[in-house]
Amino acid sequence: MSDLKNSQTNAEMVIGNISSFESMGLVDGPGVRYVIFLQGCPLRCAYCHNPETWNINEKKTQMTVQELLNKVKRYMVYFKNGGGVTVSGGEPLLQAKFVTEFFKLCKQNNIHTCLDTSGCGDERDYADLLDYTDLILLDVKAIVPENYKKLTGRAIDKFEKFLDICQEKDKKLWIRQVIIPDYNDTEESVLKLKEFVKNLHNVEKVELLPYHTMATEKYKKLGIKYRLEGVPQMDKKRCKDLEKLLK
Repeated sequence: MSDLKNSQTNAEMVIGNISSFESMGLVDGPGVRYVIFLQGCPLRCAYCHNPETWNINEKKTQMTVQELLNKVKRYMVYFKNGGGVTVSGGEPLLQAKFVTEFFKLCKQNNIHTCLDTSGCGDERDYADLLDYTDLILLDVKAIVPENYKKLTGRAIDKFEKFLDICQEKDKKLWIRQVIIPDYNDTEESVLKLKEFVKNLHNVEKVELLPYHTMATEKYKKLGIKYRLEGVPQMDKKRCKDLEKLLK
């Protein structure tokens, strides 16, 4: 009884800073998903298409866990058959306590929970959150430490620690990697990813996502230099052909 009381109290008190919502997501986990994009990210990926989410202190939509659940429940009819909620970002691990309390309520309401993450947060928060997470969409930026730092501006150690804990808890994983022309669009690069995935437990799917340039206007509006200026969009057919190497 006291656990339930604590959960209700946390649901009314823990507040999240939310960048945006998508009510009918079809590419963010199984089935139809209600997708919540949280504010804040420690990485500065060269190809990031949500630079507006970087600053965690920028006030967007602030909600309690209970308020967010109430919003989500309006759409349950659309995702009750194999769908659910996906929390993305930004980097949702920066608001891990909020996501944990939200996922607790989701599980109490039989809602499938999915975490879309790059694995960069405070490792002390991971265990509780993963206990209420059904599926992880893990964004693999790069598997070589030097390439990772060049692409994201950060060291790879937090990603590796998160992945270790996912393995310890035997969490279901969908692995994703963005494929960029003249960067990682070679057979050699994809086969290295394949070898990396071979050593992981419980990987249900591996996806190669073609790099696109749709966010360049956002960078102009925000006055941020776009680091991949002039790099063409990844050919989708070529990306699909590379994906066949993973089978």
